[in-house]
Amino acid sequence: KNRTVFQAKSKLSTLKDDPGNEVKLKIYALFKQATQGPCNAPKPGMLDFVNKAKWDAWKSLGSISQDEARQKYCDLIGSLVEEETGSSAQVSAQPAGSGATYETLLVTKEDDITTIKLNRPAKKNAITTEMYNEIIAALEQAATDDSVITVVTGAGDFYCSGNDLTNFTKIPENGVEEMARRGADLLRKYVNAYIDFPKPLVAVVNGPAVGVSVTVLGLFDLVYATERATFHTPFSQLGQSAEGCSSYTFPKLMGAAKASEMLLFNKKLTAVQACELGLVTEVFPDSSFQSEVWTRLKAYAKLPRNSLALSKQLIRSVEKERLHAVNDAEVERLMERWMSDECFNAVMSFFQAKAKL
Repeated sequence: KNRTVFQAKSKLSTLKDDPGNEVKLKIYALFKQATQGPCNAPKPGMLDFVNKAKWDAWKSLGSISQDEARQKYCDLIGSLVEEETGSSAQVSAQPAGSGATYETLLVTKEDDITTIKLNRPAKKNAITTEMYNEIIAALEQAATDDSVITVVTGAGDFYCSGNDLTNFTKIPENGVEEMARRGADLLRKYVNAYIDFPKPLVAVVNGPAVGVSVTVLGLFDLVYATERATFHTPFSQLGQSAEGCSSYTFPKLMGAAKASEMLLFNKKLTAVQACELGLVTEVFPDSSFQSEVWTRLKAYAKLPRNSLALSKQLIRSVEKERLHAVNDAEVERLMERWMSDECFNAVMSFFQAKAKL
């Protein structure tokens, strides 16, 4: 019996001394304190060394408030992500004829095509606050340059994994309400940049797409996808709601029931399914995707510039005002969501699942 107890104590000591496990225990403890308050669970038995370590970590937080635990949780997650992001490679590119340089994008102009490439491949092109601002700037620049069409695509194997969830861990001094207001203003401006874009806009979806990168596709003129692309909008899973005008464009494109499967019930579509529902224009074999798509786009870019732009503006003008109204309504709803405990707890649960001990 003494030998068994000694082995259990030894395992418990090893568990606590491992730096990786120590961080996971801290994440676990702060999560429990933030969502449930001070430790009120019965102490596990001595031989249940994993749960004993978790209980000890939670108990060690004492009586700190749930709000303070939330802030500490966010700070810890944010610092871990910053450490990880610091080593991820990305390349800055200066567009031809422009003084702008981007940290999270590769923006180039060639063959009368301006290409905006999301350039955080190590992070599956997840969109940070900085990246939102840079995409807005790149779209504004492309709207006034002498290119004929504009293309958005991703670096690496992913098109875009949606919001970088660390956007939700950077709580300003004025609290969650200020964070929600800033986020709402940025999102409204971001979606408006797509609504108001005056030239043909093409998405070249080179891999899986998630969240806001999917919802704004309804505002593009063409969406070309590789056969291995998928399309996923897990809003309710994260306690949030639709954006990118998808609450209007998706039912219009695919019908109310299919749109609800995506926007309410987190259904992930294959490229072929997305094409059948009208979200994607055409699907290409992965092996020939880039060559086929770019051959076609270069041919499109030889068409008369003004004719294309003016024709697009005629098509868009019919419902431009409605799209802006939809964007405003979605942003207002999301701002409420971001300030809710339901949303915050859902995002924390996501991080907690990633940090399982």
